[in-house]
Amino acid sequence: MGFKTKNRHRLKTKEIKEIQTNLQKSFIYPFFDNKSSVESCEIEGMNIILVDNKPCFMIIDSRVFFTLYGIEKFKPKEKFVVVDMGAVKFVTSGADVMAPGIIDADVNICENDQVWICDERHHKPLAIGIAILNGDEMKSNRKGKAVKVIHYVGDKLWIKTSKGL
Repeated sequence: MGFKTKNRHRLKTKEIKEIQTNLQKSFIYPFFDNKSSVESCEIEGMNIILVDNKPCFMIIDSRVFFTLYGIEKFKPKEKFVVVDMGAVKFVTSGADVMAPGIIDADVNICENDQVWICDERHHKPLAIGIAILNGDEMKSNRKGKAVKVIHYVGDKLWIKTSKGL
């Protein structure tokens, strides 16, 4: 592993079930099971959940969010937002996603849901965010913010964890 962790410890079965329950509020697929090694640690001041030694999830304000590595590993089919190529440089700099840059979104997205943002050409994950609008509004609105970005390609967490993957 190429990143330094603090306070690393294996999670108890009850804690793992809480994380799975939290994830299943947004995603249908169970991303890991009882056979997986699930640990908690701190990286760059963030509470990270390692699944089989990989930084797949982060906890922010008691909510479980994917990391970009987790999106790449588990490839969820829901809660996606697709942006045009013109928006990529802004999103990968940490800017919130604006409605005019969105070309597609999961219609099942509700306001305040966790979402993952990808580009239209390669569908590579660019960022993780919190929906400000629902999926239909993201696709139809032509002005204003649609997603508040919380983790993106190029941020400290991505830089620290991508070197070790």
